Amino acid sequence: MNAPPISELESFVMSVRLGSVSAAARALEISQQTASMRLRSLERRLEIELVQRSPRGITPTGVGEAVLAWAIEVLDAAERFSSGVQSLRGVSHASELKVGASQTIAGHLLPRWILQLRSAGLTERAQSPEVELHTGNSSEVIAMLRAGSIDLGFVETPHVPKDLGSAQVASDQMLVAVAPDHAWAALQRVALSDLAATALVMREAGSGTREAFDQAVSLAGNYAPVEAAFTLATEAAVRSAVAEGVAPAVLSELTLTDDIKLQRIVGVSIDPPLLRPFTAIWRGSARDLRGAARTLVSIASTKR
Repeated sequence: MNAPPISELESFVMSVRLGSVSAAARALEISQQTASMRLRSLERRLEIELVQRSPRGITPTGVGEAVLAWAIEVLDAAERFSSGVQSLRGVSHASELKVGASQTIAGHLLPRWILQLRSAGLTERAQSPEVELHTGNSSEVIAMLRAGSIDLGFVETPHVPKDLGSAQVASDQMLVAVAPDHAWAALQRVALSDLAATALVMREAGSGTREAFDQAVSLAGNYAPVEAAFTLATEAAVRSAVAEGVAPAVLSELTLTDDIKLQRIVGVSIDPPLLRPFTAIWRGSARDLRGAARTLVSIASTKR
């Protein structure tokens, strides 16, 4: 049996990753007919049924799972071969990495990670990928990833979908943010139960900040947060409302650093401490994380 063409392996892997032949065709910039033909050709060549087709999309068969893992390894090797030959010829080829990140990560961590990614490329004498950044709340980043509009996401929600590959890269300390003249500004810590009973300035549903707080309250006792004083779509808007004395808020320590230094806001600890995960997400399993995306996740996971 002759080795299958790379194009057939790409159509197979992308169809499984994205859940449909049509989505794979769009990602590979080919017609749906061509993508479907390549997938059928691969199945005939191997004499194996690789995927199950249903109205809900495409999923790998039991043997298809094994072939999928080998196909990914072949594509990885082909990518390394191509990059190596290009470097020997003195030709640099910049790939594009589309990254989505929720607001705290995008504003306070990702710029440093991208600089380190570029430095890693220079050290390896290869041209670093062009990084295209998309921002949104955690739910929006997850939706972008599933739609195929980004290659890699970083989210702040504790609720990471099980159908995506994921790796926690850091933890984030949450604080109570209050105006300097607020009664809580003189305290060392505020009980989570008191926060739950207070109308706070909140981020919108779907944000990692909101979901982390709601989950902590739900797990801590038999009470639920009261209705928010205001619901705002950005951390900057929440911080402004806090500084103006509208109401307290629960925010990342990272986002409050400058406001605390300028004495616009006081950050108070929460009792018990509230930590939330920062998580990298991608389509597929750990085997599907490769190239610049894998390097960026490794950089983000490095303890500092």
